[in-house]
Amino acid sequence: MPDITYQADVGSAKEILYNWIAKSTPEKTIEWIRQKQELLRQEANVSRNFFLAFGMVPRFTGKDLLKLDNNDLEIAQYLRNGLTPTQWTVDQTARMLLVLSLPYENKAQLLATLDQLFATADVGEQTALYLGLPLLPYPEAFKSRVSEGIRTNMTVVFNAIALDNPYPAVYLDEAAWNQMVLKAIFVGSPLHRIQGLDTRANAALASTLSDFAHERWAAKRPVPVELWRPVGPFINAQIIQDIEKLFASNDPVQQTAAALACSQSNFPQAKALLSKHPELAQQIESGKLNWDSFSKQLPVQ
Repeated sequence: MPDITYQADVGSAKEILYNWIAKSTPEKTIEWIRQKQELLRQEANVSRNFFLAFGMVPRFTGKDLLKLDNNDLEIAQYLRNGLTPTQWTVDQTARMLLVLSLPYENKAQLLATLDQLFATADVGEQTALYLGLPLLPYPEAFKSRVSEGIRTNMTVVFNAIALDNPYPAVYLDEAAWNQMVLKAIFVGSPLHRIQGLDTRANAALASTLSDFAHERWAAKRPVPVELWRPVGPFINAQIIQDIEKLFASNDPVQQTAAALACSQSNFPQAKALLSKHPELAQQIESGKLNWDSFSKQLPVQ
């Protein structure tokens, strides 16, 4: 079951997003946003004004990154554990703020408005909506929307869901989660930026990823080494053959991935394999080598 502490405080979220925009844009930009917020507070039927304002945001804000410091990033964690706004742009943040400025006491009315917004949104608008998922009220209501969203053929939208976003790990069921991880590998998105990758690892995903690796090998195509991270804890008599193949490659990157996978496993043959590579085993045991440090050194795909 989802952790009930997932729900962010909407009032705090609005204040924090407003402050981030204010420190990143000229006064005329924040004044335009204030006017739109006030209009949404005053109007009985907010739909028309909201949709117009939502679509016009980039014209008034631009698309520069937010100017955040370490204190802002700490505040983000206070607002919602795992919230990672380091790559958010001003227009994305302003769109999130407008959504949070909608009256939300009437759940049915709010969800109807957001359903319409998701259905008609362009790429930029969808990206902002999915980035803002961790802050939306009634977060459980968007599970099916996110499951649908991960099937998009727009990588920027998919990455807004999958990367640096705490929502999927909390709310996606196993089938949707596994589909998301597999697609991230397929489109070349960095797995280490998927929050909850280790805690949501499962045997079905490990089997699927092993099969995917076999398909790539058969086609003489490379297998992304991060693929083995969710596989390691589920090494068995079949998967150990994949790990042996990595060690036999004489490629230090492949061998490091194999060692890290083995370090996650209690399978006797995995432990035996790792013991044959004492330098890697020692680095892992000392904490100098782990999946995060290894993945961050990989070239961007």
